[in-house]
Amino acid sequence: MTNKPLSATDELSRAGRELHQRGWLRGSSGNFSILMARKPMRLCITAAGDDISSLDETNFLELDDDAEILQGFGRPSDGSLLHLAIYRMRPRARCILYSQSVSGIQLSDKRYVDGAIEFTGYETLTSLETIDRFDQTARIPIIDNSTDHVALSHVITNVLSDDIAATGIYIRRHGLYTWGETVRQAQTNIEILEFLFEIANNE
Repeated sequence: MTNKPLSATDELSRAGRELHQRGWLRGSSGNFSILMARKPMRLCITAAGDDISSLDETNFLELDDDAEILQGFGRPSDGSLLHLAIYRMRPRARCILYSQSVSGIQLSDKRYVDGAIEFTGYETLTSLETIDRFDQTARIPIIDNSTDHVALSHVITNVLSDDIAATGIYIRRHGLYTWGETVRQAQTNIEILEFLFEIANNE
């Protein structure tokens, strides 16, 4: 007997619980999403203000490419615009996850003047979706946070257009957005990058 595949909401809910248990999420900060269709764009995303650690199917919305609600109850987060921007710039992405750790926040401050967080030479880098060899560089651009999410989505669009190899994007003093072709790959990206954030902060 084969197990029934998890629904999009089940996959994202499970990821939220696991990341929260590892101390990489705080309350309702950030959003998780899965791309359901690209033309026209449809995404399943967490509603605004819901605790990521206790998600279920009632905490999700289906949005169109203008961040308008097609299904579900609640309010779309302003962060939905950031997810839409990433999906438009990364055609292979099917899932976007978020993390917010002490190490990541501290490192985003330390490396802000460099414009990005970079890692080279770690064997664990080969688990990232965009890296084939440990001597390649994983690059995570850092951008300033803003209450103007329309403007912030344009910044993300420009940054990802210029940096086609970016593994994720860090919003300074906010958190990490990363993506993958599957929920599992996006979660692996977070696990690897958060591990490297801790190493960098202890150097």
